[in-house]
Amino acid sequence: MKVDYIEMRIPSKPDFVGVVRLTLSGIASRMGYSYEDIEDLKIATSEAVTNAVNHAYNEGEDGEITIGFGMYEDHLQINVSDSGKSFNVDKAKEELGPYNSSTSLEVMNEGGLGLYLMDTLMDDVKINNHAGVSVLMKKYLYRERVGSDEESIATNHTE
Repeated sequence: MKVDYIEMRIPSKPDFVGVVRLTLSGIASRMGYSYEDIEDLKIATSEAVTNAVNHAYNEGEDGEITIGFGMYEDHLQINVSDSGKSFNVDKAKEELGPYNSSTSLEVMNEGGLGLYLMDTLMDDVKINNHAGVSVLMKKYLYRERVGSDEESIATNHTE
C-alpha cells in the first residue's frame, strides 16, 4: 500500500498551532474529506498540539513538536509527538472519570476536554508516553473521491 507522508516540526509555542491547522486542512481537503470531517480533524489535532505546547516542556525550555501526516488510500493518520515530559495516561483518564455523549462539558476536569475531544472526533487514538508523548490519531475517509483521483486509485489497486 502506497503512503504519502508529510512531516513538520514546529517550536513548542502557541503561535504555531494555526500553522498546523492550515496544513492539515490542505491535506484533508486534497484527500477528499468533507467540511465536517476536516473541522473534526482540526479540532482533535489542535488539542493534541496544544497539550504538547502547554505540558511537554518546562517554562523557558526550548522544545519542538513533530507532526506527521500519513495519507493512506482510506484514512489519514496524524502523529503529534514531543520529547518533553511524559505523563501517566491511565492516571489522566482515571482522573477524568467516565465520560460519554451525555457528560456535561462543565463537569470535566481541566485537560479532560482535550482527551475527550480527540477520542470522540477521531476513529482511533493511541497515546505512547515513553521518552516524551506521542499521540497517534486516525480518521477514515468514508466518502468516495471524485474527479481525477479515480484513475490513480484504479492504478494503485493493480500494483
